[in-house]
Amino acid sequence: MSYVKTKLKSEFTIKSIVTVHYFEYRKDFAFTGEAHDFWELVYVDKGEINVTADDKIFRLNQGELVFHKPNEFHNVSANGIVAPNLVIISFECKSHAIKFFNNKIFSVTKHQKNLLSQIVKEASKVYKTPLDDPLTNELIKSDSHVFGGEQTIRISIELLLLSLYKNNSVQKQSLSVLKERMDTNIIDEVIEFLNENIGQNLSFSDVVKFSKISGTKLKVLFKEREGIGIMNYYNRLKIERAKLFIREDNYNFTQIATLLGFESIHYFSRCFKNTTQMTPTEYARSVKVEFG
Repeated sequence: MSYVKTKLKSEFTIKSIVTVHYFEYRKDFAFTGEAHDFWELVYVDKGEINVTADDKIFRLNQGELVFHKPNEFHNVSANGIVAPNLVIISFECKSHAIKFFNNKIFSVTKHQKNLLSQIVKEASKVYKTPLDDPLTNELIKSDSHVFGGEQTIRISIELLLLSLYKNNSVQKQSLSVLKERMDTNIIDEVIEFLNENIGQNLSFSDVVKFSKISGTKLKVLFKEREGIGIMNYYNRLKIERAKLFIREDNYNFTQIATLLGFESIHYFSRCFKNTTQMTPTEYARSVKVEFG
């Protein structure tokens, strides 16, 4: 009997890896960004992070993974509240199917998380390069030979890609959808930040620092959502709170100006009139007339 050999097709072939990292970052960590000619995946093992991928900005939560395609500018930062743990793996793959991962984000299953853990575990044995060194540009092999270690890493990455691809119907989210969700979250959080600091004298740079995105991007998103600029919105919040204080009649105008972070009673009165077309005194009188 003659036998026919059946060649096995490989959908994903990993030619080489560049880096394998496991980072335990501080809550205020921020990476300025880079672009390179190989693929990179970022997995949030704990916490959450803000990610930029070219012109897209979004939040990556615990258990989520994103791919950065070759030559895509990307950066990452913590949210200032939670200290994140990240797995970052960069690799070379020329397979046609790899294009599937462009602009997609995934929720990782238990099986996929185990594959990521296997990659990190094997890399820590095979290479003596510390996995938490952000300046790594080459993996140096360990002096002790680890049989099958590199093949295990390659196979584990390929299995991870296959698993993510096969489960894409329930796991994937396009970055465009996630971006829309993130944009909404950013503005909601900025408005909450403004309300929480209504008694302060916040500057635009303070708000930008809180938002973790560029000032230009924040201006555009906020104007699209609210129809006015951030500082105008902040001022309106203060005046609305001032109107409440006046109606409650527990503070005089000087006290209200101080409570709301105005530098003087005169500046408070000017802002109040610019917004309401009445002075604080005129508003107080109108309230008394309206409500007796």
